[in-house]
Amino acid sequence: MANSSSQPRFGDSRLILVLGFLLFANSLALDLSDVVAVSGFLSQVDVSNILIVWIVDMVLIAFSSGLQTLVVDRFDRLKLIKAMLLIFAGLYLILRLMFALDIPGVVNYSLLFLLVEQQWVFFPLVFWVLANDTTDLAGAKRQFPIIASWGFAGQIAGLGIAAISPGLLARVGLSNHETLTFNVILYLLAFVVLVWGLRGVKLRQTRQEKQTVRETLMEGWGFVREVPSFRYLMLATLALGIVLTVIDFQFLFITDGYFKEAATGSFQVFYGTYRLVLTLIAIFIQTLVTPYLTKRFNLKEIFLFFPFVMLASSLLLWIPGMPAVAAARGLFRTLRGSVDEPVQKMFLALVPEERRGRVSMFMDSYLFAGGALLGCILVGGVILANNRFDIPNYQSIYLVFALVASVFAIVMMFKMRAAYDKSMLNWRLKRRQRSKSIMDRLEF
Repeated sequence: MANSSSQPRFGDSRLILVLGFLLFANSLALDLSDVVAVSGFLSQVDVSNILIVWIVDMVLIAFSSGLQTLVVDRFDRLKLIKAMLLIFAGLYLILRLMFALDIPGVVNYSLLFLLVEQQWVFFPLVFWVLANDTTDLAGAKRQFPIIASWGFAGQIAGLGIAAISPGLLARVGLSNHETLTFNVILYLLAFVVLVWGLRGVKLRQTRQEKQTVRETLMEGWGFVREVPSFRYLMLATLALGIVLTVIDFQFLFITDGYFKEAATGSFQVFYGTYRLVLTLIAIFIQTLVTPYLTKRFNLKEIFLFFPFVMLASSLLLWIPGMPAVAAARGLFRTLRGSVDEPVQKMFLALVPEERRGRVSMFMDSYLFAGGALLGCILVGGVILANNRFDIPNYQSIYLVFALVASVFAIVMMFKMRAAYDKSMLNWRLKRRQRSKSIMDRLEF
C-alpha cells in the first residue's frame, strides 16, 4: 500500500492549480514563441545569420545568470514573479506592435528569439524558488511532481498550437503574429490567477547569503577545479556545447533548404510537429526509462552514456538528406533532456547545500554558454572562410569539429569515472559524508 504522505492532499489543490497553471502558461508561451521565432527568422535571411543571434544569446545568458544572483535573493519572490509576468506581457505586446509597424522581420524575430531564450534561463529559477517558499519538504514531495507535469502539458500545447496555427490563422484572415497577442493575454491571465490564487498564502521567509557575481563565479570555478569528477564534467560540458551548436545549425541548414527548394509547405508546421514528437518521446523516456537507469546503474556509469549519444548524433550528420539530420538532432535533444540533464541534477545533489546553487549556475549557465559560444565561433569561422576562399565541401570541416568534441567528451567521462570514488573524499563534499552513503541519499 502506498504511503499516504506521498499523495496530494485536498488542502494542496489550490497551490497545485495556481503554480501548475503558471508553469503551464509559461511553457506554452515559450515553446510556441520559439517555433515562431526560428521559422520566422529563417524565412527572412540566410540560415548562417542565426549564428550571430546565438552568439548574442549566449552572451545574454551569461549576463542573465549573473543578474539572477543579484535579484532572486534580494526581493520578495512573490512580488518578483508578479513583476516578471507583467514584464513578459509588456514585451510581447511591444513585439506585436513592432510587427504592426512593419519593422524588418529579421529584427523582430531575432528579438523574439532572444526574449524566449532569456525566459528559459530566468523564469524557472524564480518560479521554483517561489514554489519552495510556499511549502515545506513534505508538501514539496506531494506537490512538485504534479506541478512539474503541468509544464510538460504546456510544452505539448505550445508545440501543437505552433504546428496548426499558420493554417488556422490564415483561414480567418489573421497573420501568424497574432500568436504574440495570445501570449500577452496568457501572461495577463497568469498574473490574475497568481494574485487571486495565492492571496492569504503565507510564504516561508528565508535569509540567504548575498554574493556578488564575481564571488559566485569564483566559488563555482574553485569547486569544479578542485574536485576531479566535476573538473572532467566541466570539460565534457564545454564539448557538449560545441556538438549541440553544430547539430542544431546543420539541422536548420538542411531542413530550411529543403522546404525552400521543394516548396512542400510551411517550415513552422514541420518544426512544430517535429518538436512535439520529440517532446512526447522525451516525456516517455524520462517517466519510464530514466528511473530504471538510475536504479540499475550508479551515476559514474550512467554519465558514460550520453557522450556516446553525442558521437552517434555527430556521425548521423554525415549521411546526406533531411531524415538523417532530423534523426541526429532528435537523438541528441531527446536523450539530453530526458536522461543526461536529470542525471546531472542528481550529481549536483552531492554538492553541499551552501554551495550547490553557485556550482549549478556555473555548470549550467556559464560553462554551457561558453561551449555553445565556442561552437558558434568555430562554425561561423568555417562559413566566413568559405565565403572568401570557396572551400569545397566546407561543411565537413565543422562536422569534424563535432566528432572531435564528442570523442573528447568520451575521454573526459572515462577520466571522471576513474576519479569518481576519490572525488567523493574531497573536503568540498565532506558535508555529504554522514551516516548514510551518498548513493543511498541519491536513490531515485
